Amino acid sequence: MSLQTQITNLATRVGTECKSIRAAMGDKTALTTTNKTTLVAAINELVSTIASASSILDSATTGDTTHTWSANKIVAEITAAKNAILNGAPAAFDTLLEISDRLATDQTGLSNLLTAVGNRVAFDAAQALTAPQKAQAIANIGAISAADVGDVNSDFVATFNAALV
Repeated sequence: MSLQTQITNLATRVGTECKSIRAAMGDKTALTTTNKTTLVAAINELVSTIASASSILDSATTGDTTHTWSANKIVAEITAAKNAILNGAPAAFDTLLEISDRLATDQTGLSNLLTAVGNRVAFDAAQALTAPQKAQAIANIGAISAADVGDVNSDFVATFNAALV
């Protein structure tokens, strides 16, 4: 084999490898970066963009649409809100499903709760109470009964005039 053939074979092999590398690298014109001259330039542009984006992370700012909290701050805030809602509820009642399941299985407790709520004096609607219930409600709020007030339609002027005679 001549030297020319050897060099031609080498050039063909190197060319084939370069073509394979270019194919694996992809078409630079498809990059969404502004600088498409080299992959290094595109990567540097991306690094710069990411670095400037990190300045929008601010764990102290609230109500600002130009900043966001870090993931750690978001998790801490969600945990704080959850703890505030649960307010120390026992583990058996710290989810809506657990509360729902308990209400579904403990009908006696639910019935007692509904009875207790039903025994409260309503201020937003008419309510039919027994005489003992009315007496207890009056005593609880420190009021006097209608019987103690008497006839509110009494003509006191006529009573006064009659007393003058």
